[in-house]
Amino acid sequence: MRHVRNLLFAVAVAAPLFAQNAAPPPLEIWTADKVHSSTEFRIRHLMSNVRGNFRDFDATVAIDRADPTRSTVEFNIRSASIDTGDPGRDEHLRSPDFFEAAKYPTISFKSEKVVPKSPTLFDVTGNLTMHGVTKKVTLPVKFNGYMHDGRNDRAGFEIETTLDRKDYGITWNRILDEGGVLLGDEVKVQIDLQVVKRK
Repeated sequence: MRHVRNLLFAVAVAAPLFAQNAAPPPLEIWTADKVHSSTEFRIRHLMSNVRGNFRDFDATVAIDRADPTRSTVEFNIRSASIDTGDPGRDEHLRSPDFFEAAKYPTISFKSEKVVPKSPTLFDVTGNLTMHGVTKKVTLPVKFNGYMHDGRNDRAGFEIETTLDRKDYGITWNRILDEGGVLLGDEVKVQIDLQVVKRK
């Protein structure tokens, strides 16, 4: 009986040590539902804002619900898919004056760190690459929650940020005869991302 008690005692002492050394659970993998997601931007043009979006993109989010700091995100946008509602302007935006889409076909973001600010707000820091230039940025991400639609598990996120296009070597502009310039430098970006859990 003593041997049994000693064995149980040893197991009880060792269990926390094994738990500490156990591998963390695998991350849940979620991918973009592009039908219910959007990547939009706006930039000042003369006295108002021009809006546009990118039609072709994908995202992969790896989530640890218990420890969000382990979560990661990768987002890729095809720069040639830009759409401002004006074919001539879109072709100019694909040209070497702006995105150089033939040379730099992808705008990408890959996270390095996730910092929870609240249960629904996170600072996600990573590398943003655009027009051949990579910059470290921190994106404010709002988490809109989980749901099951009867077939799939879904989650939603919102991102709003402002980028300076000159930081990425996109500098084309035109000086106006009356003074000032045609375009602003700041680009306001809004991403609404709905993701579906991979089965």
